[in-house]
Amino acid sequence: MVAAPRPVPAMPRLAFVASASDKARAACDQLQDRYGAVAPAEADAIVALGGDGFMLRTLHAQLGHGLPVYGMKLGRVGFLMNRYQFDELPARIAAARPAVLHPLEMHVRQRDGTVVEALAFNEISLLRQTNQAAHIEVALNGEVKLANLICDGLLVATPAGSTAYNLSAHGPILPLDANVLALTPISPFRPRRWRGALLPVATRIGLRTLEPDHRPVSATADFHEVRDAVEISVRQARERAITLLFDPERSLAQRILDEQFEL
Repeated sequence: MVAAPRPVPAMPRLAFVASASDKARAACDQLQDRYGAVAPAEADAIVALGGDGFMLRTLHAQLGHGLPVYGMKLGRVGFLMNRYQFDELPARIAAARPAVLHPLEMHVRQRDGTVVEALAFNEISLLRQTNQAAHIEVALNGEVKLANLICDGLLVATPAGSTAYNLSAHGPILPLDANVLALTPISPFRPRRWRGALLPVATRIGLRTLEPDHRPVSATADFHEVRDAVEISVRQARERAITLLFDPERSLAQRILDEQFEL
């Protein structure tokens, strides 16, 4: 069982992390001067300054430490971030709403027999490495559902990641509390009418690359790419969790819901 997110005190001790941009680093220095800063081991919350890419890296770095993460947008994309504001930061963090995320866990056996493991908060994607279309066998809980999916790739998306690459590939937007994963093909050729599936979060997904010598495929968990993937297994790691904090007027659940009405 994963413990419930611990409440943030009214005057939280804060640790700050920032992306490499000059803007984020300057803001980090100003915030630390204003509010003070402690080491992550002594903090009540982590403040992440940057964009969504930096937030994903922060989530990976902080997973397992038990600290909630409050992001402020100082990058190009900020779906996982709150707006940047210099004043009243401790009060904003104390009043923030938690969103608990469970990562996907990927096990990959490469063509040379090497086994690699990685985690993803947004999605796990398979992509063809050459001009040859990928041929992929898809199994759910040990039962083959598609003997040969011919496509450019395939991805498994979480609700938090369903508005990112998954949406660009015409996959569904998933409400944060939907308890499902999106299995979405990328440019499918055969079967022509298959456009993906919604899967219960407990589903174990098995993917096998057919003809890996002639049709190599890479597997990527968020930003961790594994080349020449032959057998890939994916599951939601319910025993692992991290908490994101959002301003009450714009919670993560509300943002995902609103995305369904964006034109």
